[in-house]
Amino acid sequence: MIALHSIISLLLTGLYLLVVIYLIKGWSALRRPSIKDASLSTKVTILIAARVEEERIRYTIEDIIALDYPKHLTEVIIVDDHSTDNTADIIRSYAADGIQLMQLKADKPLNSYKKKAIAEAIGRSKGDLMVATDADCRMGPQWLSSIVGYYETHNPVMISSPVTYFEERSLFERLQTLEFSYLIGIGAAFIGNGKASTCNGANLAYRKDVFYQVGGFKGIDDLASGDDELLLQKVAVQYPNQIAFFKSPQAIVYTHAKHTLQEFLQQRRRWASKSTRYKDKKIVALAVGIWLFNLSLIVNALLGFYNVYFLKLFLIQFLLKFVFEAAFLIPITNFFKRTNLIALLIILAPIHIIYFVYVGLIGNTRKYAWKGRIVK
Repeated sequence: MIALHSIISLLLTGLYLLVVIYLIKGWSALRRPSIKDASLSTKVTILIAARVEEERIRYTIEDIIALDYPKHLTEVIIVDDHSTDNTADIIRSYAADGIQLMQLKADKPLNSYKKKAIAEAIGRSKGDLMVATDADCRMGPQWLSSIVGYYETHNPVMISSPVTYFEERSLFERLQTLEFSYLIGIGAAFIGNGKASTCNGANLAYRKDVFYQVGGFKGIDDLASGDDELLLQKVAVQYPNQIAFFKSPQAIVYTHAKHTLQEFLQQRRRWASKSTRYKDKKIVALAVGIWLFNLSLIVNALLGFYNVYFLKLFLIQFLLKFVFEAAFLIPITNFFKRTNLIALLIILAPIHIIYFVYVGLIGNTRKYAWKGRIVK
């Protein structure tokens, strides 16, 4: 029985290590791209769905106003999703700067207000390239021009660009930044390997005509989350080789980690809820395999209290996990100029095992709170 348990544990470990090697390969395949130097000509619509964002949306808007992309080619539409604070008034105060306010008027309860907000904004838009971000994000002046330059040079139909956390105020938030870098790296690496599967909606661009060609959010509009990954997967079916990750420092969008454990778990539960709707079931199977690997780590650690053999097995698994994850994260944190975060991996790695198993269990079994609503 012990022999069989050991074989299963080592097979799961081998699977995980192969996945990380695959990710390392994919990230390395993403070279810093060349960008068109000539005058840019694409009409762009920046899309933001906002709900209860009075604390930070002003900074996002001011960053957008400060962008170096030609104003006559830039349209900004911010949809207020039934905010109960001063979000709409703040957006409205920037009308003279070309910021358009749309107020979502849902005539019946929805599970995905955000998708409806984005879809209605796209319906009103005049741009050819939709560039989506969030109402609590920050970006540099070259953010939009670099993305459009990449778009005009390489002609992808969808561009996923990097997102990271900043202005951390605690160890907990810095740990989130390291873990989030891992997630962004996964999405980038899969694209680098030609298998687009994940992205982040805080920095996502796509052609307007392609959005309609794939049916927009139809078929995924019953789920609260998924305006990014599930849309990307719909696009990947029709345009499997035309989705790009723009690995450029100028394209980075910055946002904030969650301040409390409860907020963090709610966010991750929301993200995990999308997994059962992935079109590529091989990705789902792979995620289950990784979940089982982490579960085996917990089981072996617990069994180690009764038999030192299992403790040794756990230590072998954990050491391999740590080394390979560090090899993956070092170039990613270097890209974000946050290599100092790698030192936190020794703290994050054991916590992540428990968290990953927990979120995997609850992500698809319970409703969760998001922006003051209970959704699924």
